[in-house]
Amino acid sequence: GADVRVAICSGRGIEMVLAMLATLKAGGCYVPLDPAYPAERLAYMLADSAPLAVLGHGAGQRALDGVGIDAAGGASRIDLGAHSALWDEQDGANLARLDLTPAHLAYVIYTSGSTGAPKGVMVEHRNLGNLVDWHCDSFALSAQSRTSSTAGVAFDACAWEIWPALCVGAALVMPTAAASDNPQALLSWWSAQALDVSFMVTPLAELAFAEGHGNARLKTLLTGGDRLRRLPATPPAYEVVNNYGPTETTVVATSGRLGRDDAVLHIGRPIANTQVYILDAWRQPVPLGVAGELY
Repeated sequence: GADVRVAICSGRGIEMVLAMLATLKAGGCYVPLDPAYPAERLAYMLADSAPLAVLGHGAGQRALDGVGIDAAGGASRIDLGAHSALWDEQDGANLARLDLTPAHLAYVIYTSGSTGAPKGVMVEHRNLGNLVDWHCDSFALSAQSRTSSTAGVAFDACAWEIWPALCVGAALVMPTAAASDNPQALLSWWSAQALDVSFMVTPLAELAFAEGHGNARLKTLLTGGDRLRRLPATPPAYEVVNNYGPTETTVVATSGRLGRDDAVLHIGRPIANTQVYILDAWRQPVPLGVAGELY
């Protein structure tokens, strides 16, 4: 039902995507958990989110073994791999239309939190829908496009990679677990893929730029998650788009294409239906040309 949480602890792969999609189609919201997190962090997130069910697969299932279901308040625990035969017996038709509104939750994702304890950020369907619409329009994503997902499964950029592709029917390519665990292997995998649009976290993109990794088909490389300090030494055939946004603003708040003539590696302008403000220490708008803090 609406706003019911379902925790998903899985490595990157089709099982993770199917679990996310199934949760939304059932009317709930998903809570992504990274199997690589320490058991104490996973236990806190389970207790705080109070999910109705906990779905695990592969490394995620093993991580849950070390946490204990009591951390989730007795939620039902389901091994996606062990119950695969059960799914095959189910009706493939969509569920009846549910009484969901744009204000209902799509997912809850945890950040490190300013106090050190993980903080759950609740993202509504209308916010995710705006991100999807802006992305597909800005980067011409269509059913003929090919895109990738390399962000961490519990990093909010993962939602940015997955949902626009699914919503337009684009091909979504994911690296193997072995490639995901090593930056050099991941870049080698990435270079070999036929991609139109791809996202890389800033440190990985900078490594690709420094070592000259390219992609023959790529039209747009999106980056974000940290301050961008360099571009490729030789202008690439693809465009580089730098992005910024707190988790609370649904992944991306500002976005900008970077050119060789740009004096600074900027973070662009606000995306669709988004406003930003430059304020002083008293939270008043600053004059043009005066430095302030971004809100």
